[in-house]
Amino acid sequence: MGKLQTVFVVLNMVLILATIIALPVGRASQRNPRTYIFGETANLTTWPTGWAFMLSWLSPIWTIGAFDSCVHISEEAANATKAVPFGILMSIGSCWLFGFVVVIVIAVCMSTDLESILSSPFGQPMAQIYYDAVGKNGTLGLMSLLFIVQFLMGLSIVVAASRQTWAFSRDGALPFSSFFRPISKSFGYIPFRAIWGCVFLAAMLGLLTLIAPAAALALFSLAVAGNNVAWGVPIFCRVVWGQKKFKPGPFYTGRFSIPLAWTAVVFLAFGIVLSMFPVGGPNPTAQSMNYTVVINVAIWGGALLYYFIDARKWFTGPKITINLDELSEEQEEALKEEGLEVQGTDSGMGRSLDEETVAVKSEKTT
Repeated sequence: MGKLQTVFVVLNMVLILATIIALPVGRASQRNPRTYIFGETANLTTWPTGWAFMLSWLSPIWTIGAFDSCVHISEEAANATKAVPFGILMSIGSCWLFGFVVVIVIAVCMSTDLESILSSPFGQPMAQIYYDAVGKNGTLGLMSLLFIVQFLMGLSIVVAASRQTWAFSRDGALPFSSFFRPISKSFGYIPFRAIWGCVFLAAMLGLLTLIAPAAALALFSLAVAGNNVAWGVPIFCRVVWGQKKFKPGPFYTGRFSIPLAWTAVVFLAFGIVLSMFPVGGPNPTAQSMNYTVVINVAIWGGALLYYFIDARKWFTGPKITINLDELSEEQEEALKEEGLEVQGTDSGMGRSLDEETVAVKSEKTT
């Protein structure tokens, strides 16, 4: 899978380079001045200009939304404690750098008639920008490459989502966990059932986009809100309740850790609120309404009901392993305060199970 990911990254770079070369060449005599690029603003919504500017953040927030894929496949990574943080930083940093360059190139080469771009007969503003610069054949080539890269991006997300699904199933946290938990030996020790479960679920959700543009917008906004909750909750729990149990890894920001964590929590909460707003204006119609809030309430409410009605009776948390010799007395005390019992054997070479790890299990039954 690592080799395939390398191919995916290379194709992404090919698309970026093709765009930043083809657009300026094709629009050599019709480029926009720097005053338009950096000084021109346009509010095509009925929101106040200031809030419309804030809503424009949804695009970059959504764009960088898959950097956590490194975490989901960390169990398959070598030297994960260093490789995963480095991968996250490289993902976000690459998006910032190349995204900035691409946006500048598009602003230089796009038509100043924004309405004509947004109402393009092609149905895709980017296709219209390509067409204005490189004509029909060039647009077909670039858009075909774009479709391929988008498909490969989807494969990457399936890889990450299937590993996360398998991890939750391994811990018994999902409905039908016993079905999705097995690893397929025939296909090279992969979570085969979890992979295809994610594929079928994604296909069913994808069909919703065929209903109306509002459904597609809701799904895209759901990705922002869902990811932000998934990232924000553990960060918040760590700084509020987990300080005594926290053990810094090889990649640690030191005294900046807590300020960065609170900054992240505030920004993620802001992004969740932002993703719930209808982008067109404060008085949406049924067609322009942002239904993300409805979908999120259904998912989050359903998950909470599932836990309080049934899962709390048997789910005791993730199956984790720790090295007892690395636990401080303060960390052991914090675990006991939460009703967690550390069980293991003394091998004569330090407290351990199989000389390496011990299981942490909950004494709670509710």
